Amino acid sequence: MKFRDDGLIKLGFYISYVAIGLGALFGLLQVLERIPGVTLVSAGTYYLSLTAHGVLMALVFTTFFIMSLATYVVTRELGMNTFSYALNRVSYALVALGTVMAAVPILLGKASVLYTFYPPMKASPLFYIGATVLVIGTWIFGANLLLTVKKWRSAGNARRKLPLGVFGVVATLIIWYIATTGIAIEMLFQLIPWSLGLVERIDPLLARNFFWYFGHPLVYFWLLPAYIVWYTILPRLLNTPIFSDFLARVVFVLFILFSTPVGYHHQFMDPGIEAGWKFLHTTTTFFVFVPSLITAFTVTATMELAARRRGGRGLLGWIGALPWRDPVFASIAFAMILFGFGGATGAVNAGNNLNYVVHNTAWVPGHLHLTVGTAVALTFMGLTYLLLPSLTGKQLHSRKLALAQVYLWFFGMVLFSSAMHYLGILGSPRRTYDVTYGGAQIAQEWGPFLIIAAVGGILLFLSVALFLYNVFRTLTSGVRIESPRPEGTPPLPQGEPGLVDNFKIFAAIALVLVLIAYLIPTANIIALGTPGAPPVEIR
Repeated sequence: MKFRDDGLIKLGFYISYVAIGLGALFGLLQVLERIPGVTLVSAGTYYLSLTAHGVLMALVFTTFFIMSLATYVVTRELGMNTFSYALNRVSYALVALGTVMAAVPILLGKASVLYTFYPPMKASPLFYIGATVLVIGTWIFGANLLLTVKKWRSAGNARRKLPLGVFGVVATLIIWYIATTGIAIEMLFQLIPWSLGLVERIDPLLARNFFWYFGHPLVYFWLLPAYIVWYTILPRLLNTPIFSDFLARVVFVLFILFSTPVGYHHQFMDPGIEAGWKFLHTTTTFFVFVPSLITAFTVTATMELAARRRGGRGLLGWIGALPWRDPVFASIAFAMILFGFGGATGAVNAGNNLNYVVHNTAWVPGHLHLTVGTAVALTFMGLTYLLLPSLTGKQLHSRKLALAQVYLWFFGMVLFSSAMHYLGILGSPRRTYDVTYGGAQIAQEWGPFLIIAAVGGILLFLSVALFLYNVFRTLTSGVRIESPRPEGTPPLPQGEPGLVDNFKIFAAIALVLVLIAYLIPTANIIALGTPGAPPVEIR
C-alpha cells in the first residue's frame, strides 16, 4: 500500500538531519572553546552557538523526527492514511515556518538567550513568535493523528486494542498537549508582549515556573518515541515477541500521569516557591523512575529470550549472542545502556539536597547528553538505517559505516559525559565562556577533564559526520531495491481494550495531578508579585 503522507515523512526526516548536522557544528565549537587556553570566538559568538546548539538539537531535530516517526507508525500499524493530508501539510509548514522565524534572530545574534530563554535576558520578538508558531503547528499535527485513530476505531475497530506503537504515539501526544500549555502561557502573556514593548517588566519567577512546567515533560516527548522504537522495532529485529505487551502499555500510562507535576526539581534554588511544593515535585519525580525501570526489565527480558533462542548460554553469556554487528540493534542497545546511567544521574538531580551540589554545573549537560543526547538521538540515528531504505527504495550505502558510526557515538559519549559529570562534582560551571574563572586556583584541576570532554565531543561530531555522509550517499547514489517491510514477528493478537487502554481516564487523572502540583504555588507566585528585573537586551 502506498501512503500519501510519505513525502511529508521524508521531508521531516531530512530537516531533522540538517538540524543535527548544524547542531553538531555548534557543539564542536563549544567543546573546543572550553579547553583551557583555547580561544576561537568571542563571548557573544559562544553564547550564540550555545543557544543554537540547544534549539537545533533539543527542539528542531527532535520535533521533526518525532513528527515523521509518529506519522510512519500510525499509518503503517493502522494500515491507513492520516485523517487529513491537508492538515498534515499545514502542520509541517507551520513547524518549518516557526523554526525559520526563531533561527534567524539566533543566527543574527539577537536571541542568544540559551535554550531556556530565561528573562530578564530578552530576545527579538521574532524568536518568541517563531517558537509559538512551531508549537501551534505541532498541535495541528497531533490533532490530525488523533483524528486518524478515531477514524480507525469508527471503522469497526472499537473493540480492538490499539497497536502498541500507536498506543505510544497517543500517549506522547497527550503529554505534549498538557506540557505545551505552560510554554504557550509564558509566550502569549509574558515574553511576546514584553519583547514587543507592550509591557515594561515581567515576573522572572513566574516565567521560570511556566517554562519548567513545560521543560521537564518535554523530556518525555523526546523519550517516548525512543521507547516506541525499543518496544516495537527491537522485537522485530530479534524475531521475538515483546516480553510483555501489557507492561509496555502500563509504562506509557505512567508517563502520562507523572511526567508533568515534576518541574520544581529544576527550581530548588529559586526563592518564592515554598519548600513543601518542591518536596512534592521531588516525590513525583521519583515516581517517573518506575516506568523506566519497567522498560529496562521488559526490553532486556526480550533481548535475553531472543539471545537464548540463538544459542546464548549462562548467566551473562547470552549477551554475546545478540546481533551486535547490526547497526540498528547496536544503536538501541547502546542507547539503553547509557540511558541507564542517565537515569542514575537524574536521581541526583531530583534529590533536593544532592541537587544543590550539581546545580548549574557541568554535571547537568553531562546528564542531558545521556538522555536526549543518546537514548533519543542514537536511537533515532539507528532507526534511520532501517526506515530510510523503506521510504526511499534505496539500499543503505554502507552497513559497516553505519556500525562504525554507532560505536563511535557510544565511545565518544562515554568520554564526554563521564568527564562532564566529574567536572560538575568539582564545581566546574555550565554555560560559561571563561572556564578558567579568570585564572582562579580552583579552575586549574578542571583542565584535564575539559580536554577529555573535548575529545569525546570531537568523536561525537565525527559520528554525526559519518551518519550524514551515509544518509547523503544513500539518497544520491543508493542502489534501487524493493522497499523492505520491517522483518520479524507480527504484532501480538489484539484483544479487547482494558482499563489500561482508556486514555480519557488517565488524561483526566494527569490533569488533576497537575492542578494539585501547580495551582496553589503558581497562585502564590502571582500574589507575591516578584519584581521583574530590567530587561537585558541581546546585542
